[in-house]
Amino acid sequence: MTDVFVPFFVDEIPEALRPDGLYVCIPYATAVHLCACGCGNEVVTPLTPVDWRLTFDGRVSLSPSIGNWSFACRSHYWITDERVHWSSGWDDERIERNRARDRQAKAQHFADAAEASESSHRKKLPWWRLRRTKD
Repeated sequence: MTDVFVPFFVDEIPEALRPDGLYVCIPYATAVHLCACGCGNEVVTPLTPVDWRLTFDGRVSLSPSIGNWSFACRSHYWITDERVHWSSGWDDERIERNRARDRQAKAQHFADAAEASESSHRKKLPWWRLRRTKD
């Protein structure tokens, strides 16, 4: 069991991970660690606006919590200031509600990004293509 993680800022995730290592890979916007319960499963946390956020203010924190629902251990914890803070387990219904909410948030994020991209594209068109003509 791990109570404190040691952060490593890396360009690539190493094949062998330390049990207490939290590997932060900025080029791939990902943080990886072995499950804090000690089961040995690799936990991958993508760092995106709709997944996890990493805070570094001299110490590393990840949010939201890590819920390893697909692992046999079903561990649930927060990593705050490099320390593990254990949280309660969730039942299957709560896990599915949370996954559905996450899917919806991701779909909305990508729809908003596509709309912003389209709007940005329109702004780059030559002015004469944007002008309305009288018929």
